Amino acid sequence: MTVSEWSGTTVDWGSALLALKDCLSPALGRSETRRSAGHFIDGLLSGAERKTGWLLVEEAGLDRPYRLQSLLGRSSWSADAVCDRVRDYAPKALGDDDGVLVVDETGFLKKGVQSVGVGRQYSGTAGRIENC
Repeated sequence: MTVSEWSGTTVDWGSALLALKDCLSPALGRSETRRSAGHFIDGLLSGAERKTGWLLVEEAGLDRPYRLQSLLGRSSWSADAVCDRVRDYAPKALGDDDGVLVVDETGFLKKGVQSVGVGRQYSGTAGRIENC
């Protein structure tokens, strides 16, 4: 479900998204990095079918890609610290005593054997063993 599809749900996703961004803030350091990370998250959760750099920039309402490029390539922040915060946040915000979290990596099916990392493995997308 993308942010654009959240309008019919009973959960206040806007507040939940702000709470997530607040939770991640200490792991990101500088205010510019936090703001860029917020734009990046907004772009990833947008209704854009493809999540290319330029489309993420457009979905986030930015004019140029420099902020997101800096976030991903030059800014100083710890991916481990962000993962730690998400791991602490998720059960509190999304958890339910009767709930189950199912994570399925979305593999991209590949033809041939020359793509980096390609190999025969089970693909949830295809429902069988394929080159992914």
